[in-house]
Amino acid sequence: MTLAAAILAVLLALIFSALGTAKILALQPMRALAVEAGFSVAAYRRIGLLEVTAVIGLLIGLFQPLIGILAGAGLLFLLGGALVVHLRKGDGLRKYALAVVCGILVATYLVLRVLAAQ
Repeated sequence: MTLAAAILAVLLALIFSALGTAKILALQPMRALAVEAGFSVAAYRRIGLLEVTAVIGLLIGLFQPLIGILAGAGLLFLLGGALVVHLRKGDGLRKYALAVVCGILVATYLVLRVLAAQ
């Protein structure tokens, strides 16, 4: 694993552990975002659980490359879904910028991991 991939894995783990935990705990800002996106709080909690599961996978991926790659792919699908929701709602760039930036980070992580595995 390259140092850059390890740094990205830890950075993504920090970001998504915070976001996922906030969703699981249904903190007020996350409740508001769930309603705004058209999700129930229970559905948003499940998304948070998927994010926290991906965090665990990213951290295991520091030692087991395939697990990290699978976790990253799962995160990329989640972020793609978030982007679709924002675009369908007609949200502006400010609303979905975090999903795009995180998606770029995850895609970069995946490219580095796959290249290192060859």
